[in-house]
Amino acid sequence: MIKVNSLINLLKKNKTDFFTGVPDSVLKELSSYFQSINKKKHIIATNEGAAVSIGIGYYLSTKKIPAIYMQNSGLSNALNPLISIAHEKVYSIPLILIIGWRGSPRVKDEPQHNVKGKITEKILKLLNIKYTILRSSSDINKFDKQIKSAKKNKSIVACLIEQGTLKKSKNTKKKKDFYNLNKEFFLKNLLDNLKKNTKIISSTGYNSRELMYLREKYKFNNSDDFYMVGGMGHTSSVALGYSLFSKKNTVCIDGDGSLLMHLGSIKTAGTFANKNFKYVLLNNNTHDSVGGHSTYANDVNFEKLSKSLGFKKFYSINNQKNLKKIIKKFLSEKKLSFLEVKVTNSNIKNLPRPTDLIKIKNKFLN
Repeated sequence: MIKVNSLINLLKKNKTDFFTGVPDSVLKELSSYFQSINKKKHIIATNEGAAVSIGIGYYLSTKKIPAIYMQNSGLSNALNPLISIAHEKVYSIPLILIIGWRGSPRVKDEPQHNVKGKITEKILKLLNIKYTILRSSSDINKFDKQIKSAKKNKSIVACLIEQGTLKKSKNTKKKKDFYNLNKEFFLKNLLDNLKKNTKIISSTGYNSRELMYLREKYKFNNSDDFYMVGGMGHTSSVALGYSLFSKKNTVCIDGDGSLLMHLGSIKTAGTFANKNFKYVLLNNNTHDSVGGHSTYANDVNFEKLSKSLGFKKFYSINNQKNLKKIIKKFLSEKKLSFLEVKVTNSNIKNLPRPTDLIKIKNKFLN
């Protein structure tokens, strides 16, 4: 195991004091440290490509090398600016990438992580990015040499960190709820009011896992679910694609972090979706499943935003008052509708994870 301070001290030693990225469960301890520093020195980006781009801008302004953190699944989001701007054969801009390595061959993980985990090293090699797998203090020394070389040669360098590598902090802060409505209570009432044969497409993280848990707990069988176990930010696009070629009611259950990651997709939905497309935003202002860091969605006026992007009706729920009435009205609405629900963080312990994904898909297709 490696102490977070060892990695932080290495970065400071190389005069790196600006950090940006997207929270990741593997890097939870590291991003918690970033949250405690000056806000001008740390920016949570909406997606990994944006984080790389912010880092590029920082370098152009200061001539100092930034550190950019992400999960390896998000490395795909980062490819465009890494290849088209920062690459040594384009603008040759030095960057330090800190990558949480889900699905490492040495660590048992979920199907979607295993697929990406097996090719993560190959992607870095294709990009000609030198990297170190951090597992011990000797690896820290190796990474130090690579950073120095990257600074000298104006190139990109990376480290891979596996699940359980970073030592957990004893002073971990409990996630605070930004809103008061219990998410389980809302989801239970939503499921209870869905018409038969409704299709649900839900975002990655706790939203899908809670949906699966509640469906089993209360034996709801009036609808089918497609859980987005990966592909954060693409929930609304999958739901749109399904709804356009189906007469069935399609409910998209999204999270605030997912919505913001690829915000433009909501404009596409607002332009092309039919009335059978129902969009539900579960907004807790939090990257809940990866450490509880803020999404900064609390000051977004989703009513004005959704209507400006093509949605005709907007509904809002932030407490139990009239909750059932609003749900029924939203689901029966004949115009393209957007529902924002301000909820607490997940409080269900030991949430199950979707495992037999092919079986889930086949059931959804019926």
